[in-house]
Amino acid sequence: MSTKLYVGNLTFGTTDAIIKDLFSKHGAVTEVNLIMDKMTGRSRGFAFVTMDQAGDAQKAIQALHGQDLDGRALTVNEARPKTEGGGRGGFGGGDRGDRR
Repeated sequence: MSTKLYVGNLTFGTTDAIIKDLFSKHGAVTEVNLIMDKMTGRSRGFAFVTMDQAGDAQKAIQALHGQDLDGRALTVNEARPKTEGGGRGGFGGGDRGDRR
């Protein structure tokens, strides 16, 4: 059964290939999803890695959490399921009654 991992504290220069190479040392990687900012096109500093075997994912967490990559200590843990209704705040909306 595959396991999805969260990988955080990445530099803007980290690529999918770098992440895949790093995690492949611990088992089969089926997918790397480096999250990009829609406005700037730059990395948002985190990614999700799907590993084929749960045991390999646990090995990767133990080996890579806190490891230095390009001067930053990686955060690696099992990804949590996406919560309902998240990511919708920030820019107001609705009628405040002060526009004409």
